[in-house]
Amino acid sequence: MSGTLAFCSALCLTVLASRPARAHVRYVAEGDGRPTDPVEFAVQVLSEPANAVLFGGTALLGTVALVGYVWARPTIPDLDVLRQTLAEYDDLVPWMLRLSMGLPLVGAGFAGYYFSPAVDGQPRLLLLGLGFLLLFGLATRAVAALGLVAYLAGLARWPELLLAMEYVPGLLAIVLVGGGRPSADHMLGAIASASGTYYGRIDPVHRIAGRFRASIEPYTRYAPTVIRVGLGVVFVYLGLVEKLLQPARTLGVVAKYDLTAVIPVDPGAWVLGAGLAEIALGVLLIAGLLTRGVAAAAFVVFTLTLFGIPDDPILAHITMFGLASAVFTMGSGPLALDRVLADADSEAGRPSLGEREVADD
Repeated sequence: MSGTLAFCSALCLTVLASRPARAHVRYVAEGDGRPTDPVEFAVQVLSEPANAVLFGGTALLGTVALVGYVWARPTIPDLDVLRQTLAEYDDLVPWMLRLSMGLPLVGAGFAGYYFSPAVDGQPRLLLLGLGFLLLFGLATRAVAALGLVAYLAGLARWPELLLAMEYVPGLLAIVLVGGGRPSADHMLGAIASASGTYYGRIDPVHRIAGRFRASIEPYTRYAPTVIRVGLGVVFVYLGLVEKLLQPARTLGVVAKYDLTAVIPVDPGAWVLGAGLAEIALGVLLIAGLLTRGVAAAAFVVFTLTLFGIPDDPILAHITMFGLASAVFTMGSGPLALDRVLADADSEAGRPSLGEREVADD
């Protein structure tokens, strides 16, 4: 089983190496290319015997490995220790989310685009203010909520902002978890709640913030679910809408960067493999199955972008790095198949390799 999983992982990573050509097609491809019917394109790609064997074999091995893994769920002490170690990082997740949302917003403000490089020349001060406040951790929940409203309002006007839809789960998660520490909110809250402090006498928001924290506390445990599902939806959108339904754009990227020289497969196989692999990652994340493993694979694929496409606007996609890191740290959270497997193993009285829920029921 270990050998099968390793072999399957190698095949998946080989196909996933085309990730840079997928998530940023609009940014780096020159023109939209010739219109290509997606069904006809897929049929043409799979009609090649080599491509049929590649995709059929990968699908078969991946399915066998996944089913065998879920059925056997072997106990690996290394992964148990890793989960325990990652649980100690929970208090750093809010800081991680603030950095992954704040830095791209500051970059967008200075570069003059609105959330996504696909929308140029929009209000700079708004994004700069949102970004710096998130980095400082000042009025974090309110700023994240304002940023979410600003994104959704922009999306209603510029559908291109769907390319930056990862802001939705990221900002919503910040609303749920708050600024954490280190943050200005944490420091000011500590001063305001201490007896005899001068700031505590004049602080206008400490009590209001405390009541809001108490009201939202029951929902904080769903932050991992929000991030996991949101990131999964992003993957499915990029794989299906941006790749499989519009293969001409991705073909242009494959040609521009000579990606077939990196992995010698048919250009059509690059495009089809990119879309299918992205959808597979997204579905696994949405279902919450093998969550940390999928998040780690996604992080590796994002990193390959740095080497595969030199002119990619990487600052605009720090959000994806941050969300994948948060999912890897927190695990699947509630409402996930990993949680179902963990509960089943617990009832059976055996250790589980499934993800543990971050917050107790």
